[in-house]
Amino acid sequence: MTILHIDSSITGENSVSRILTRRIVDQLRAADGSAHVIERDLVADPLDHLTLGAFADSSVLEEFLAADTLVIGAPMYNFTLSSQLKAWLDRILVAGQTFRYTEHGPEGLVGDKRVIVALSRGGFYDANSPAAPLEHLESYLTGVFGFIGITPEFVHADGIAVGPQQREAGIANGLAEVERLAA
Repeated sequence: MTILHIDSSITGENSVSRILTRRIVDQLRAADGSAHVIERDLVADPLDHLTLGAFADSSVLEEFLAADTLVIGAPMYNFTLSSQLKAWLDRILVAGQTFRYTEHGPEGLVGDKRVIVALSRGGFYDANSPAAPLEHLESYLTGVFGFIGITPEFVHADGIAVGPQQREAGIANGLAEVERLAA
């Protein structure tokens, strides 16, 4: 199994999403001792914003297509994903490679991958919260991956900017969700 581990948090070792992705990758490795992990840190080694010249470089797409499982750290910034993660997504959403248009609408071409996304959000954005209409991270990633044929799995750490106790509770919740994924 090839695991593509992607982190996009700008907060380095303070990152909650990085804590969660490390735990997910550790569990996947424990389940399959022969797993090969490819690390891609989109902050330490950022991709340029999409241009025609950058689009011609297919290395990111090839890396994505070769992976069996993706583990993605996705912190919420200003109600959506980081620009670093968006630049990566721009490289993998390629007509004729990961989706195609048909007379019946778009069709995803890469539904054979497992995608686990570790979300970290400063507040609370579940359906019952007052801020629910501002949640454009999980909804965006669900739509984007669905467009290419993948149903992502999500691990949530919410309320991490509310205060120290809630940060710890959010991390604990996310780690408990990681444990449930492994079960």
